[in-house]
Amino acid sequence: MERIPILKMGPFLLVTIQVDLYDRLALDLEADLVQMVSKTEAKGVLIDISAVSIVDSFMGRILGNIASMSKLLDAETVVVGMQPAVAITLVELGLPLKGVSTALDVEKGMNLLRSIIQVQDPKEEDDDDDLIFD
Repeated sequence: MERIPILKMGPFLLVTIQVDLYDRLALDLEADLVQMVSKTEAKGVLIDISAVSIVDSFMGRILGNIASMSKLLDAETVVVGMQPAVAITLVELGLPLKGVSTALDVEKGMNLLRSIIQVQDPKEEDDDDDLIFD
């Protein structure tokens, strides 16, 4: 049975969709991701769809559902890597993806998540540890 990997990166979960999602796989991703948000108490979910070339109304609803469910569990959702054709299709289908923030790539998406939930960059936190007060 095929599964989409969900990686934990600090307070965030990262999902990179590398295959076209058929309905069962999309539903499994939705359930798995919501379970992981709850289990790990993640504060953010980043979904990379840069490899997705086609999206339908069902996939659009799944992304919206993930964002809504994650929000109820106190996690923000950012979708990154959206192809222009995918954006056009979502607009034409009337799916605005309410509650979903977007960014061009993973790096910008992580920065957006950090700014939304006010999490310091781990490198900045390490720098604070080096401070010595006399």
